[in-house]
Amino acid sequence: MQKIFVIEDDENIRNLVKIALEGYGYQVLAFETAEEALELVGKEQPDLAVFDLMLPGMDGLSAIRLIRNRDDEIKNIPIIVLTAKDKEYDKVVGLDGGADDYITKPFGVLELAARIRSLLRRSAEQQPVHGTGKIKMGGLAVDTAAREVVMNGETVSLTYKEYELLMYLIDNRTRVVERDELLNKLWDYSADIETRTLDIHIRTLRQKLGEEGCKYIKTIRSVGYRFVIPQENDNKEN
Repeated sequence: MQKIFVIEDDENIRNLVKIALEGYGYQVLAFETAEEALELVGKEQPDLAVFDLMLPGMDGLSAIRLIRNRDDEIKNIPIIVLTAKDKEYDKVVGLDGGADDYITKPFGVLELAARIRSLLRRSAEQQPVHGTGKIKMGGLAVDTAAREVVMNGETVSLTYKEYELLMYLIDNRTRVVERDELLNKLWDYSADIETRTLDIHIRTLRQKLGEEGCKYIKTIRSVGYRFVIPQENDNKEN
């Protein structure tokens, strides 16, 4: 039975989510604070965690960062953050802090269960979407064995999902990659799941790549994205 941590200080929401997810066959451990969850995360070894960002004491973002900085397999568990409706900043900082996806309040348990099911399935596959080696394209260099990205000589710190997104676009740079394909391959989401997770990941990835981020990752309106090498960088390499 797969185990899920739910960290939410609102007792009504916490109990509702716990009961609903148990109805889907998950073992659910619910906590009011991040400190309580972090105290047991190593012992209980959850398969996924659902964090509210606004918590008493330690906030959800700080807790997520502590999990991502662990030295064991727990650091790779899928994490969903709960954010207030229309608070774009919360969505961005949550994903940038290491969450895999977000869901806005108020939400339906069917939607939450669908997101959880998809992320757990994707996590269980554990199939890399790229090979290993070193890639050099213009000012961008990637050491796939070390999962290290360098732009114009400066190391770029990417979250797990940002790195996977970048590599998928690089591996498929000869074509336009549709949005639905990215959501399916990297999040295991079907087309009927509405989410702006991809948009936010693209935005933060571009920002972290610096001024040239938009030159490398092109938006193809109403279709998807394509990785390209800026012409001026090509000239430097010739």
